[in-house]
Amino acid sequence: MKFAIIRFGGSNCDLDVHHILNDVVGVSTDLVWYKDPIKDYDGVVIPGGFSYGDYLRAGAIAARTPIMNAISRLAEAGKPVLGICNGFQILVESGLLSGALCTNEYPKFCCKWVNLRVEKTDTAFTSRFRKGEVIRMPIAHKEGNFFADDTALRSMNSNREIAFRYVDSDGNVVPESNPNGSVANTAGVVNTSGNVLGMMPHPERASEAVLGSDDGLRIFESMVEYADASRDTS
Repeated sequence: MKFAIIRFGGSNCDLDVHHILNDVVGVSTDLVWYKDPIKDYDGVVIPGGFSYGDYLRAGAIAARTPIMNAISRLAEAGKPVLGICNGFQILVESGLLSGALCTNEYPKFCCKWVNLRVEKTDTAFTSRFRKGEVIRMPIAHKEGNFFADDTALRSMNSNREIAFRYVDSDGNVVPESNPNGSVANTAGVVNTSGNVLGMMPHPERASEAVLGSDDGLRIFESMVEYADASRDTS
């Protein structure tokens, strides 16, 4: 089994993700430059950073590079694709996920720990969680304000596309727990098949206890288990 971490000009969380997947989880992982051909990987991570300096809109330029066509084909084949922070922005801009990501309600860079509630466990990334479980991860972004209009949000709720919400320590969805103004306190969304996840919080920065939380590790472990099971059934 082999995973790929996609690098664009301005990516800066690629080595962190590589460490967690390769050294902590123990799955062979390649760092793949966006101009290089992408192999038939078992899973893909698009890490955080500031691809192309967030010029135009965060993720807009990276989403239009040829490698995203290859990643879309892997997603259509059922392979797990995870976008973290800027990776989430890229997946939304490429049309692989619903919604849009806008400038934070308070238009400043926001870097802090947040509480998340797990909204669904039947995805490639959340099988190791309990539904309703409250977990902790850090955020670090300026354009993390998730938006969907009323019609789109109703569709997303109907299709169960919201994977994580910002909550307080007791698991309550309250305005005070929303760090960026995201509609419905949305912190992470999946596609209808559950094999593409985008999230603003950084699981790679919460995957070892020494960092203050290892809740994020279960996202990567779930992803690897899903990919392994998919190989067994293919």
